[in-house]
Amino acid sequence: MKLFCLLILVSLTVTKAMPSAKGSATQAPFLTTLSPTEGKSRFAMLDDVRLLANGLLQLGQSLREFVHKTKAQINDILQKLNIFDRSFYQLSVVTNEIKEEEEELKRTTTFLKANNEEIRNLSLEINSKINSILQERTQLQSKVGGLEERLRGLSESMVPVEQLQEISSLKEVIESQERTITDLLKSVREQHEQLNYQKIKIKSLEEKLIYETFQDTLEKPTDSNADTTHILGYLTSNETDISMDTNDLPLDCSGLIDRGQKNSGIYTIKPNNSEPFYVYCEMTSDGAATVIQRRLDGSVDFDQTWDKYTKGFGDLEKEFWLGLEKIYAISRQGEYILHIQLEDWREERRFVEYTFTLDGPSSDYTLHLAHLSGNLPDIMGNHTGVRFSTKDNDVHEVSTCTRNYTGGWWFGACGDANLNGSYMWLRSRNHSLRRKGIYWRSERGISYTLKSTKISIRPTFHFQ
Repeated sequence: MKLFCLLILVSLTVTKAMPSAKGSATQAPFLTTLSPTEGKSRFAMLDDVRLLANGLLQLGQSLREFVHKTKAQINDILQKLNIFDRSFYQLSVVTNEIKEEEEELKRTTTFLKANNEEIRNLSLEINSKINSILQERTQLQSKVGGLEERLRGLSESMVPVEQLQEISSLKEVIESQERTITDLLKSVREQHEQLNYQKIKIKSLEEKLIYETFQDTLEKPTDSNADTTHILGYLTSNETDISMDTNDLPLDCSGLIDRGQKNSGIYTIKPNNSEPFYVYCEMTSDGAATVIQRRLDGSVDFDQTWDKYTKGFGDLEKEFWLGLEKIYAISRQGEYILHIQLEDWREERRFVEYTFTLDGPSSDYTLHLAHLSGNLPDIMGNHTGVRFSTKDNDVHEVSTCTRNYTGGWWFGACGDANLNGSYMWLRSRNHSLRRKGIYWRSERGISYTLKSTKISIRPTFHFQ
């Protein structure tokens, strides 16, 4: 609009400056005499033209700047729209993955329910067979008793060979039946243990399907403690077979070797002065070890309270913390070795071993270590005599360890190691952020976040 107005003014000024057609016809074609007034008007016209030209240049410069600013704003808006499109696409991908995981979880639950029903039917069938065997055993015992009465009556005479053979065969049958019954009882006990664990697992999956929300699934790490904490609890009479002799359970995983167990997995143990509970036993060439901690993928949040670290949390098949109560119940039975295995993001594995004792709850589970072997730096040796700390029970003298770091740990010197910190999927260059993760200080004093950890204990001598 400004440009249009200036053009109109220029046109008017030029029109005033030009002589009329009639006046030009009466003048001489080659010589014109100008009055002083006409000369001044022409100079004034040129000044106006220059002023207008300057105005037009300034207007063009302003328009150019305005066009550049507008282009920059449009580019900025386009960049933000591209970022929004990528974010929306990523959100759509995550939503599809969540839907697929939910469908897979539903299929797994259905399969476990069918497996549970099959195990239950098998258990009932075995019980019926045992009852029939017991009845046959009673009948055989009554026959043997009758034969013994007959032998007493014929004590003065010669016993026929046929009766002696019959008695011997009956005794062999009875002994064979007793061995069969013993084997069946053992099989039934093992079936009941597996059935109990399957029931607990199915209940956990059902609760996860009911209470899991989109936000809980989207955020990492997923807090699965509410789903699997009861798996790490003590077994009650409702969760174990009434006929099971709990005194026959092993004191720890090393007791499974004599029972012919060679595969790593979940088993039931009963330390002295403790109720039975599930543990994950790792069978190695050195024997059987009880795993007390494992980190794999960040699926369990280890930034928990004192009560959680005391009782235990997580999933025995994945990530978990066994619980200070259970670790103390196992370790106070004798001399134990603590084995720590770490894996970094280059998939390099190292280990270290210590002789290990743990004090009770009155001393906040004070740790005592002595270095044995391994290819990791011995930094836990500085932690001997240190109490366990969590964010709601910081017993450290400086009282800043659990505020600067996450998870519960024996924070000796406040920062040499923390295997219960937050799981980080990428290696962070930020020192304070790295301190909140899973780390173990190297020989050069640099702490690196770790990909996986595993802590296990085994006795220095074999439990029977």
